[in-house]
Amino acid sequence: MQSAVDTDAAVSLTQALVRLRTVNAEGAEAVELPAATLVSELFTRFGWEHTVTEVAPGRPNVVAVVEGGGGPGPTLMFEGHTDVVTEGDPADWTVDPYGAEIRDGRMWGRGTADMKSGVAAMIYGVRALEQAGPFPGRVVLGVLADEEGMMLGAKAFAASPLAAGVDGVIVCEPEGYEVCTSARGGIRLRLDLAGVMAHGAMPQEARSPIAAGARIVTALEAVQAWAVERYGTHPHAGSVTVTPTVLLGGDPDQLNVIPAHGVVGVDVRTIPGTRHSELIAQIREAAEDAAAPFGVGVSLTVVDDRPSIEIAEDHPVVTGLVAGHTAVHGAPPAFGAVPGTTDGTILTRDAGLPTVVYGPGGKWIAHQKDEFVEVREIGEYARVYAEAARHFLTHAPAGGAR
Repeated sequence: MQSAVDTDAAVSLTQALVRLRTVNAEGAEAVELPAATLVSELFTRFGWEHTVTEVAPGRPNVVAVVEGGGGPGPTLMFEGHTDVVTEGDPADWTVDPYGAEIRDGRMWGRGTADMKSGVAAMIYGVRALEQAGPFPGRVVLGVLADEEGMMLGAKAFAASPLAAGVDGVIVCEPEGYEVCTSARGGIRLRLDLAGVMAHGAMPQEARSPIAAGARIVTALEAVQAWAVERYGTHPHAGSVTVTPTVLLGGDPDQLNVIPAHGVVGVDVRTIPGTRHSELIAQIREAAEDAAAPFGVGVSLTVVDDRPSIEIAEDHPVVTGLVAGHTAVHGAPPAFGAVPGTTDGTILTRDAGLPTVVYGPGGKWIAHQKDEFVEVREIGEYARVYAEAARHFLTHAPAGGAR
């Protein structure tokens, strides 16, 4: 018998969260604070012990522990975040980005899929589990800050004593019904180019970072081809990509000046088995070789480095999730990979926690205009979460699921 989920309440919570503009913007005095306050008040009404901890000013983590009352057992964590990316120009939207309007069976707005519906579904899934009666072990709910930035919330939780007792994590990011047992890694690189300024009429006097940057962009194509051959293709995560994302240099108001400095930004996505240090070394060498004929120096900075991660399909947190999906939908789910990184990447890297990703919303809708989630999915995922938790807490070994 499936746990009875208060679907209307889960939908209403999603709407309330979406209507809070929690954009992860540099310099903002408070990002998640309004959403964290709302979640904390709800946890208090439920009688759930929880903490609200700032990981940066105006950036709180809200973490609850729900004891099952059914004796010793493992600890399962559900994780989500309430910060969102900018909506961009509201004129590009056909709906109010923060209206949470329900139309044609969909809820529209920034954060509906990524990932306020996932937060609401995990909360009401656990609430249904609790109200169905005692269960062994406990559930941790982590509503963490700064996922869309440097993942400060996940880093803070991973360093906390509570993390050491978690046996498995379900990250509730939107993945279109796929159980994602792997996630691509991410490396963000900045290449600073140092040349010599000169008049545009006398390019022979310059060492142009513009010309060097263009050559570097071309050279990165060869690095990507090398990486694909070196590391192959993962059945779910695909292949390594090396993508130039920034090319800066010069001043549009000074079109007759060859600048002295430039920047090339690179977004690298990796698959399980990729050696990041080796790949970074290849990029450095390719950039230096491409810039050398122009007499331009290259300084490489690793802005961020997140590993690709993978969990076995027979791990208890995965089998529990598969059992929950099957109980609700009548058939097993497809397996897949997260195209980017999630807080789960940090929880695995920093605390060794086994993580799997599965949540409401389309896999490719995040960060786009006219973001939406199918309303029915909110209740469906809450029911899956309740059943997955019941299966995991009943079958997984306490302290030994890793």
